[in-house]
Amino acid sequence: MKEYNITSNDADQRLDKFLKKLFPNASLSFLYKLNRKWNIKIITTQGEKKKKANEYKLWLWERVQIFLSDADIDTLQQIQKKSVQVPWDQKLQKKDIVFEDRDLLVINKKAGINVHPGDHKTTEVSLIEQVEDYYAGSLDSLTFKPSLIHRIDRDTSGIILIAKGKHTLTKLSADFKKKDALQKTYYAIVLWKLSRESGTITKKLKRIENAKNENKVQLSDSWQEAITHYKVLDEFKLDLPLWKQVISCVSVSIETGRMHQIRVHMAALWNPILWDKIYGDKKLNAYFEKYFHITRQMLHAWKIEFFHPEIKKKMSLEAKLKDDMKKFINLLKK
Repeated sequence: MKEYNITSNDADQRLDKFLKKLFPNASLSFLYKLNRKWNIKIITTQGEKKKKANEYKLWLWERVQIFLSDADIDTLQQIQKKSVQVPWDQKLQKKDIVFEDRDLLVINKKAGINVHPGDHKTTEVSLIEQVEDYYAGSLDSLTFKPSLIHRIDRDTSGIILIAKGKHTLTKLSADFKKKDALQKTYYAIVLWKLSRESGTITKKLKRIENAKNENKVQLSDSWQEAITHYKVLDEFKLDLPLWKQVISCVSVSIETGRMHQIRVHMAALWNPILWDKIYGDKKLNAYFEKYFHITRQMLHAWKIEFFHPEIKKKMSLEAKLKDDMKKFINLLKK
């Protein structure tokens, strides 16, 4: 028999969901059978030992007793997981942390890194694996680990929020699905002069599942609502050998968080993000890669405003531009 104490990160979830996370190798039908045969008991906060239904919601400080052998429990808890060793030069660094308290970690993500692990074939280190390495399991509970609250593209740099507790994850994940609960602002370097100094793009977007020879996200008059606001911050004219090239720096805020929303909307204005491999200008991308050494889309998750659910305070955070974008902008200014 083993006994598990319910902490704040394990409480307020159904018994069957808790057991499935605790025993990833077990099927739900097996767990239901265990409960039906009285192999699972709950010791309540009043000290009473009871059998509970699968739908029962666990309370803080309750204890769950599992009446199985240690060998069986070890087998049920085993999970096939890629062993990740984070090299020293890929470890999360203090300079990449925008903000941290006991509930929340805010990172200025580098470009060229996925937020989640890829399939078993890749050996690349993801952002969440960097976080797991950084905390070395010190924040893990029985069924919870530090978790991403939202995502940004692999080749987009900038702000990303990670919850250190389940309540923070639940609250802020819900806010990211609401239009007015928070404000996200991006910094983008785009091709050509914009027709207006500021504006709003409301073109609807359609996501194509398993896209192969077509763009994964496309404009569609009858699909998901997408709202993007932009404002020109700077404009530069480059005298290139065969033509004059205008480069614009814009701030972009979004009311909806659709996949590739900013990239598709800016391309729809004929002002694609520089070095966007999917929605950008491939010839100009190749030119700027060769002569300006740009090798990723020039898009940065710049600022975020949100309400911190634990300290009950409005937060306003900014992630500084990464060196590649700063160097290119300084070059444009010269």
